[in-house]
Amino acid sequence: MTTNRNNVPVYVIACKVFQHLLEQHLPEDLADQVKFLDYGLHQVPNNLRSALQEEIDKLPEPGLVVLGYGLCGKGLDGIQAGEHTLLVPRTDDCIAILLGSYQTYREEFEAVPGTYYLTKGWLEAGSNPLQEYQGYVEKYGQEQADMVMDVQYKNYKRLMFVAHNQEDLDHYRPKALEVAQFCERWGMYYEERHGSEAYIHQLIKVTSALDSVDGDLVVVPPGDQLQLSQFMRLSET
Repeated sequence: MTTNRNNVPVYVIACKVFQHLLEQHLPEDLADQVKFLDYGLHQVPNNLRSALQEEIDKLPEPGLVVLGYGLCGKGLDGIQAGEHTLLVPRTDDCIAILLGSYQTYREEFEAVPGTYYLTKGWLEAGSNPLQEYQGYVEKYGQEQADMVMDVQYKNYKRLMFVAHNQEDLDHYRPKALEVAQFCERWGMYYEERHGSEAYIHQLIKVTSALDSVDGDLVVVPPGDQLQLSQFMRLSET
């Protein structure tokens, strides 16, 4: 049984969007159990909440549970720690984690508030405007699909593809450009940038020493629950 400095087992439950980063940087002897959940759960926050709660509740003994998620459309709001301690990135969604920090995310947001982010994970999962549109056309017809998509995306200005290495950038660029071409209907322009592992490194470091936690992470003690208010940064924006 693997333990941290707090002498409890460590469990990691994360979105598959972080799988390559965690597998690359997570020390082999740090976590007793690592599980990656399907990308698509974030599309229905209640489903995400239920899936995470189920995974937490069936862990074999009390421990430190590292959740590789942001708030994700309030999908983590109300998650019960039960007999465990929860450690969670203090972010709205995965983008700040992939960019490396909340500050970097804020800088990008302030530069272009209407930015839609693409990642390797979302492209693999088919979670992007082009795939959504194709699904709507099949279900509702083109006219209704156009109306729905216009409401969802008319205020976006930029499509940014975030990749963590040049290989992924080159491999997934054709798919990203296909989505970008579709999004030109709303005047969106395309950009690329490399992500950062800094947030992941910080999360791993704190996992081994909870006394070093800072404002970029949320710790929920046993018997408590995650709340929307814990993710708010009103005084920092």
